[in-house]
Amino acid sequence: MLPVRASDKGLYMGLVAERAAAEHGDQLIILDHDLDLLPDAGRRLTFAELAEHIDDMAARLYAAGIRRSDHVAVHKSNGFDINILSSAVSRIGAVPVQLSPYLDADSVLALLRRLGGPYLITDTAKLDGAFADAPLAELTSAVLVADGSRPGTVSIADLAGAPRQEPVVPHPDLPALMTHTSGTTGLPKLVVHSARTLHGRYRPQAKLFDMIRETETVALHVSYVHSRMPLALAVLLPRGNRMLVMNDADPEKAAALWAETRPGFIESHPNSFMEWEVLAEHPLKPLANVKYFSTTFDAIHPSTMDKLLHASERSSPLFYQIYGQSETGPLVGRGFTRATAHGADGRCQGYAFPSDTKFKLVSRNGQPVTRENPGYIDVQAAGRCLGYFGERERYDTQVHGGWWRGMDLGYRTDEGCLHLLDREVDAIPGIASTLEIEDTVLGRLDELTELVVVPGPAQEPVPVLCTRDDQPLDRARWRAATTEWPTLAEPVQMKLAELPRTATMKVQRIELAARLRARAAEQAN
Repeated sequence: MLPVRASDKGLYMGLVAERAAAEHGDQLIILDHDLDLLPDAGRRLTFAELAEHIDDMAARLYAAGIRRSDHVAVHKSNGFDINILSSAVSRIGAVPVQLSPYLDADSVLALLRRLGGPYLITDTAKLDGAFADAPLAELTSAVLVADGSRPGTVSIADLAGAPRQEPVVPHPDLPALMTHTSGTTGLPKLVVHSARTLHGRYRPQAKLFDMIRETETVALHVSYVHSRMPLALAVLLPRGNRMLVMNDADPEKAAALWAETRPGFIESHPNSFMEWEVLAEHPLKPLANVKYFSTTFDAIHPSTMDKLLHASERSSPLFYQIYGQSETGPLVGRGFTRATAHGADGRCQGYAFPSDTKFKLVSRNGQPVTRENPGYIDVQAAGRCLGYFGERERYDTQVHGGWWRGMDLGYRTDEGCLHLLDREVDAIPGIASTLEIEDTVLGRLDELTELVVVPGPAQEPVPVLCTRDDQPLDRARWRAATTEWPTLAEPVQMKLAELPRTATMKVQRIELAARLRARAAEQAN
């Protein structure tokens, strides 16, 4: 395999829209929500208007005192204006720190402390809600409000008309963006990206999109605070693709939007695609024009891919599955067709991207790495982050001779395909792969909308499941579908909204297991 090469370019978030607008200024971004930051902007923005808003906001933030290299935490209610603000922060050479709207207040305050007095951009909903009694003045250099105003804060609206500033282009190896890990194992880590590492993440995604010959309308329902969103903009805006940017995954709302706009490419989280399975037989045929589906956040169940591919009326639709990590960006990937999705092994993540990524398997016990004896997945990637802010030693423990160890477990097939079995922290004694059980059973029971196997109070494998419309589980069907796993405990049924999730809709397995233990302790008393 070709060696992994660092990028010889930088990706500067604050310049992407401006450069795209020069060639595609009239192209549209269609939103399914209003913007708190720009209440009069409406739900249709041209590329030129997006570039203008970013330049305007950069001027306002500069007028508020933000300067080159300053840390600016962006933590507000969910919306595309998160990315407008982050791009504006970047444009004046400061470092946007994107914090999920769904992080609890204690986690946000802990991260603000770690940052050591950053600027904070938030909104009145956060200030009046989770932060009502928080000591923000002690933890920040200033608090800027994206909508309205509150005592002791700076209203961004009041800074309208501030003098425009020339964009700042820092050295490509300096910090340019901070995102955070999913938070499935406790307080999230702040992941530091540079312009060079962002471009390293951009490369494989741009190459993938270069293979698409049609100019498709692209629907995006991804986390605004994940590094994937600025990279999606960097890939799509210069190509002039019309874009749909979605807050709401509700199937009926998605159906109405897609029936009107007919996207040819949809990207989202695996859990959102699971929710959209019901659209395969929707009378509006919202998926009929989709040629490409893509997910980059987690493994997706083969049954989900199969249903969505068969809902398309395009010839030879494809489902791209890309496996990556917050610290590295995309690592491996592969495409599935109608012919291959149904019988696919859900553990197969795909192949490395030549010259951009590579991986190897490292034994945990000195024995050869196989399916029965999975090893650590060590990777090299042009997009690997600079480190964890304020936690250098923690980052360094995962670096082994130039390889990054993300603590996922898997093996390589004879064909060179990477198979992911579990994260080490999620492994359960006596279970080869919890993810494999979930894939298989979800493929057998259409009535399930989610299934997660986590360790119970005695480390027994407990299936936690959700059903369509919260119908009672048919226990006979369940037993028939799970006969090859006799050690599974009795299933626990929950509502989908009750599952703890990350910003990218992953189930927080450790938190879910902790809730099961707490429930068992209460019942014992």
